[in-house]
Amino acid sequence: MAKRPSTARALSRRSFLSALGSLAALPAFGRSTLAESLLSREAAAGVPIFASAFRKANGDFGIAIVDDLGQILAEISLPGRGHGIAVAPDRSRFAAFARRPGTFAVVVRPFADTRPELLTSEPGRHFYGHGCFSADGRLLYAVENDYAATRGVIGVYDASGRETRRVGELETHGVGPHDILLSADGRTLIVANGGIETHPERGREKLNLGTMAPSVVFLDAGTGDLLASHALETSLHQLSLRHMALDGAGRVWVGGQFQGPESETPPLVAVFSRDEAPIPAAIPGPVASGLQNYIGSVTANAAGDVIATSAPRGGQTLFWHAGTGAFLGAQAIADGCGVAPIDQGSFLISDGNGALSLVSGPSAPAEVLSRPPGVSWDNHMFALS
Repeated sequence: MAKRPSTARALSRRSFLSALGSLAALPAFGRSTLAESLLSREAAAGVPIFASAFRKANGDFGIAIVDDLGQILAEISLPGRGHGIAVAPDRSRFAAFARRPGTFAVVVRPFADTRPELLTSEPGRHFYGHGCFSADGRLLYAVENDYAATRGVIGVYDASGRETRRVGELETHGVGPHDILLSADGRTLIVANGGIETHPERGREKLNLGTMAPSVVFLDAGTGDLLASHALETSLHQLSLRHMALDGAGRVWVGGQFQGPESETPPLVAVFSRDEAPIPAAIPGPVASGLQNYIGSVTANAAGDVIATSAPRGGQTLFWHAGTGAFLGAQAIADGCGVAPIDQGSFLISDGNGALSLVSGPSAPAEVLSRPPGVSWDNHMFALS
């Protein structure tokens, strides 16, 4: 069972937030001593803090920072729709990326008195919505589209100074790189090449559904050399490999989004390792038929032994035993997509209807913690502390 805050602690924190007034009214928390003080106090007290992109009812976009009670602590305005967030290893900063085919990213130092830093992709490139930091936090890697050449690249950014600057790029050896992770030892970059060709002049149109070739590749983080590349069997070439998470053993769990006939129910989750063939995870038929062939987010609990994969179109969040690959069950959460670990066993799940819910285990029903008015959460939720 998840360890919930004691009643006294929960009440005192709620009273503290209430006394401060609504930080959500701030257009951004950069140079806001109030927000900086609040976030630092929460982090110092060991309170889990999370970040997610959102859309408001008035059409504004931003990133919200919330605690484990679902309380919004601060917001950062964005120039457009956000998607994924890369968190530095020391948790001192994070980078939020535009949803494909966006050209902006924002670097935020939530515990410092500094304004968010706006990054713009290079000409001929756009972001795919995800990134990660190097093990020492000096470099930021962002998956990007070189759309003229129809190839995926990783933009490499020096994040060690006061300003973040692009210093090069690496090949992803595929098309449509969507997600990127750093291996547990910090020496290997893992990229999910979704396999879908797009071009910003065609919006989000998919241009190569008949010839898709998704893959998961392992690259040397220092040189960019290709160490391994894995694809599913040919009959699954339209299963776009999208989002990933590392389990406690360092294996990569990948969620897919099928672009083929709606009548088919391919395996939507698979486990990848550098030196082994991918292993599809079996979803029970009655569950699989209701997922609309779409997995949203993938994450591991803090212990690394349970994997959660959201299926927002099917209104389900699925759970897996990381060691055996066994399906542990599913919980119904309408349009639930963002998933982040709270502690050793529980997850915080956000949904497009604005709710933040606690799931304390695969067999425990979701408990709605909060539903901030006028907020629709985007696809992903990330732990900041």
